[in-house]
Amino acid sequence: MRISTAQFFESTSTTYQNNFSSVIKTQQQIDSGVRIQTAADDPVGAARLLQLQQQKDMLGQYSANMDSIKSSLSNQESVLDSINNSLQKAGELALRAGGLTNDADRLAVANELGSIEDQVFSLLNSKDSAGNYMFSGSKTDTQPYIRNNDGTYSYQGDDTQLNLKVSDTLTLAGSDTAKSFMENSVNTGRTQSTLQPMLDPDGAVVPDKGVVAVSSGLVTSSGVFNKSFAAGQPYTLEFTSSTQYTLKDADGKDVTSEIPGNGVFDSTKEGAHSISLRGVSFDINLNLKDIAPTDQDAAVKGHTFTLQAKPDTFNASRTPSNSSTAQITGSNVTNAGTYSDSFPSNGAVIKFTSATEYEVFAQPVTDSSKSIAKGTLADGSLEAMGVKFDFTGTPASGDQFVVSNNNHQSQSALDTISELRKALVVPSEKDAAASRMQRDAINTAIGNLKNASASIDTARGSIGARLNAVDIQFDENTSMGLANDSTTAAIGNTDTASAATQLAFQKSMLEASQLAFVKISQLSLFNQL
Repeated sequence: MRISTAQFFESTSTTYQNNFSSVIKTQQQIDSGVRIQTAADDPVGAARLLQLQQQKDMLGQYSANMDSIKSSLSNQESVLDSINNSLQKAGELALRAGGLTNDADRLAVANELGSIEDQVFSLLNSKDSAGNYMFSGSKTDTQPYIRNNDGTYSYQGDDTQLNLKVSDTLTLAGSDTAKSFMENSVNTGRTQSTLQPMLDPDGAVVPDKGVVAVSSGLVTSSGVFNKSFAAGQPYTLEFTSSTQYTLKDADGKDVTSEIPGNGVFDSTKEGAHSISLRGVSFDINLNLKDIAPTDQDAAVKGHTFTLQAKPDTFNASRTPSNSSTAQITGSNVTNAGTYSDSFPSNGAVIKFTSATEYEVFAQPVTDSSKSIAKGTLADGSLEAMGVKFDFTGTPASGDQFVVSNNNHQSQSALDTISELRKALVVPSEKDAAASRMQRDAINTAIGNLKNASASIDTARGSIGARLNAVDIQFDENTSMGLANDSTTAAIGNTDTASAATQLAFQKSMLEASQLAFVKISQLSLFNQL
């Protein structure tokens, strides 16, 4: 086989260039400390390095998320602590009010409660460092609470917590909604007692002289109340003397034997004049100081009270853009079964398609929402979802009205403080009925504020648990980061000792190829003569 001069030159030149490139590349690996500089250097290692870099980027994002969650939860915990302190102070004032005997002292307590009410209202509407409301859920640009014209409060946020991932498998909530720790606080004052009119032998109503009173009741066990009390209401409590009574359920069944004391009570002894009925406690109060002992039984006998849960109430508001001045002025349940089955839990929107025709939609209303009821306004009223709504004025086509219900199962601490404040302002020194209403408001407030504090303590406990979870996950992510760096270094960094040995060998190869090229390139046929 003949080898031409051109072929020889090209072959030896290529070998020299390859050896030279190898030396340069190894030298660069040593200088930079990076072994894999392109994917061609190690395709498998380069793919693994890419995965490791992606993991490192995710760990960095998880770290930022954890910092955000810790900052948010710490701020919320601080605000909740302030709210809880305010509620505890309100509870102390409620206890103090129960022992006051003059209107001036009660008014002073009411004024102090007003200041606490404003403070809690402000704290619930707190913003974070970014200017977002803390307790509105996902509606961070919406003020959580507004004060209505009637002194009540409405929650405008939602019940959606903002979640952030802190690892591939763990997501933590970085916020709590006011609805979860304020709106769901159990309401102890959701029952009522109503004195039934007494009739004389001629059928005329006998004026009430305030001889007997029964408190509105306090729920002592929500579970028993929901299961048993609600099923048997309304109950009829009838006094047969100044020391005895009978109690019947809605079906007329005598349930007196269920009550401790079996229908016998002593109004002169504390704790001996309470009716503990299926998770609700009612207090009996007698006013017999002006009645001779021999006439007391006759004075009390025949007084009858109805005991039951407070009926659901409705809050209705017209949309500001309505073209008419029509408003909903009254509402009441007309069909309990239909109402229970069909009234939306988040409220409803009544939309008028003409001056009389309407459609009802469940909240929230979207473009794809379908009506759940429709009908015609007649004589200024309409019935939908088992509820009758009374209107003033004539609605116009396009008018909308938002209605929500209150089943009194829960009550926010803001409304509890507000109701107690308004009750204490009413003069009651010479008004027995007003005094009874104050006692009921005070007892309800004490129980509700206790429940509200418990709800906030639960929320704070949840925050503490999540902060602990963040700390644990931070340590885990740190360990993963260290392992990531170690693996990245093992795959992508240069082994200096090995590279130095390889460089020395490559240099020797380069020098040998240079000498061989020079010597062979000088050979010719004349050297053989």
